[in-house]
Amino acid sequence: MVAAGLLLAILVLYAAVVAAFWWFQRGLLYPGQGGRVPVAGARLPPEVERITITTPDGERLRALWLPPAPGAGVVVSFHGNGSLPEWHAERFAAGPWRPHGWGVMAPAYRGYPGSTGRPSEAGLIADGLAALAEARRRAPGAPVLLHGHSLGTAVAVAVAVRAGAAGMLGLYLEAPFDSMTAMARHHFRLLPAGLLADPWRTDRIIGAVAVPILIVHGDADPVIPVKYGLRLARAAPAGTSFVAVPGDHESILGARDAEAERRFRP
Repeated sequence: MVAAGLLLAILVLYAAVVAAFWWFQRGLLYPGQGGRVPVAGARLPPEVERITITTPDGERLRALWLPPAPGAGVVVSFHGNGSLPEWHAERFAAGPWRPHGWGVMAPAYRGYPGSTGRPSEAGLIADGLAALAEARRRAPGAPVLLHGHSLGTAVAVAVAVRAGAAGMLGLYLEAPFDSMTAMARHHFRLLPAGLLADPWRTDRIIGAVAVPILIVHGDADPVIPVKYGLRLARAAPAGTSFVAVPGDHESILGARDAEAERRFRP
């Protein structure tokens, strides 16, 4: 009787944990939502504009925009789940990119600081498509390089699949994962990954990408271990480049920017 009661208590506790995971999963998946907009002007070049993008479903996204020079391309960059667009806007507005005239479009996802709505897989993909459309509206004819870091890689791949090859230079992914289902199994081993509302099965769609792909992953990444980036590379079209570099989830950012700029330059 004591053993049966203990087993029942364990089962009830496990069910409660699973229920809490199901209920709060989007808070775990999108930890950067809410909060405050960064202080205006922090380390961003003065040429970078703060703009608002309206999505087809009526959300208003805070975004950063730097127009490209004539004949140059635009990097449309998607940040990670705990990040902000400022980091990438600052980076692509300088370094090896700016001397060659690259422009930048970097949106904050719905629900993130300065943007309306609540994040979800479908919502973030809609945000990505809206950012791409706005970049094309503001710089007609400028070719586009899609970039993503961490969760942003899943957004970038989904946008690339829907956008096709026309007017696209390529896809530049840093620290990607093959699916959120796999990541849930990695970080929450005892919880049923099948409960995920946003499975982000990038591995099932990346094969349809019609532009060149460069994947960069840190060999000591504790958030998304390198094997998950390698899995995605194996699911990608032939010719995809995968580069493992020394570093973790954040320290690798920009490690292959010079190579990417040369490779994707119009």
